Amino acid sequence: MDYVLNLWVRLATGLYDLFLGWHLPEWGAKLIIDFIIILILVILGVLAVIVLTPMERKVIARMQDRPGPNRAWPYGLSQAFADAIKMLTKEMILPHRADRLIYTAAPILIVIPALMIYAVLPFGPQAADAKLQLGATNLNVGVLYFVALGSIASIAILMAGWGSNNKFALLGAFRVVNQLIAYEVPMILSLLAVVVLTGTMSTQRIVEVQSIPYLIVMPIAAFTFLASAMAELNRAPFDLLEAESELVAGYQVEYGGMKFAMFYIAEYVNILSTSILFSALFLGGYKFFGLERVAPVLAPFIVLGKAVSVFFFMLWTRGTFPRIRLDQLVGFAWKFLVPLTLVNLVLTALVVKLSANPWAQAGLLLLGNLITVAVTFLILGLVERRQKSAGSVVHGDPQEGISVNLTPAAER
Repeated sequence: MDYVLNLWVRLATGLYDLFLGWHLPEWGAKLIIDFIIILILVILGVLAVIVLTPMERKVIARMQDRPGPNRAWPYGLSQAFADAIKMLTKEMILPHRADRLIYTAAPILIVIPALMIYAVLPFGPQAADAKLQLGATNLNVGVLYFVALGSIASIAILMAGWGSNNKFALLGAFRVVNQLIAYEVPMILSLLAVVVLTGTMSTQRIVEVQSIPYLIVMPIAAFTFLASAMAELNRAPFDLLEAESELVAGYQVEYGGMKFAMFYIAEYVNILSTSILFSALFLGGYKFFGLERVAPVLAPFIVLGKAVSVFFFMLWTRGTFPRIRLDQLVGFAWKFLVPLTLVNLVLTALVVKLSANPWAQAGLLLLGNLITVAVTFLILGLVERRQKSAGSVVHGDPQEGISVNLTPAAER
């Protein structure tokens, strides 16, 4: 056995033996175990909303020098429960000439894949000979599974915008094509770099082979994945799908009550799952200086602690940067992130071919990433200076008071 049996293995095995002792058939016992796993995932998703909502409001409030929620007892920490009561008691309406089937199915479709992602997230070490355990499934294509389920959200948002029969909602849905699909490419390329380095797409195996957190070894891939994830999660400064100052909440504008709450739940469930996946890919997952071997029970809490740190970074970004324009959003993906991740992928493949020693690979990758970042900033500086010089030629030197470009506008 590679690891000591953790709490989830013991719990699943104990329940399985208990059900067999009640003279239940083997398939019935496994069915109940699967139902318990699904129930745990649903509870985890609901807890994500209950915990992350007050945290986001309080953290952003402190960054903006205001108190934030402070009415819901205690100290506004139960604000999520107050929001839930408000959502449940609000009337759910159907817009005029809306497509009833698509309008109703969109919030349901966006929640289901958000919960299914948790099936492949590693919450702790797994026993090699354990047949049952209440934890992540060691799927050999876990990374591909995450990408596939994440793409379903695009379909759900398109359905919400189209089915609402509202121009603002439709514009918000059409931005899905520009934003989510554009940032899907650099996210996949950053994930490919990790897969090439580890030689596996299993999230559990990726955590096991990380002797050094890949955030240190592959900072380009980590930055690209996090930026792309924030864009796909519709988090500021990439929240162009919602854009309440432009599109009056975008694709959600015609939703209210519990239907709106389902979009809200899906967003925070996806935030937590993406934060956990980032911690598994780039922060070592449940590993923390060997503590996961000494006390496997603490492994889930290590994972959640790292995920909360990633979520805090997202809040920090939201409180720091304003929303960018749509052309800047798409240009940042196609003109900056995609070339950068392509270079990083080629670099990773070369390092894997040059050496099989993990420590040598880590050193070469870190050196290559630092050189790539330095060259990138050098190129960006040259482009900026060229644009400034071109602008001064077109508009003239303000100190001399003359304009070089004297061609009439009609001829230009």
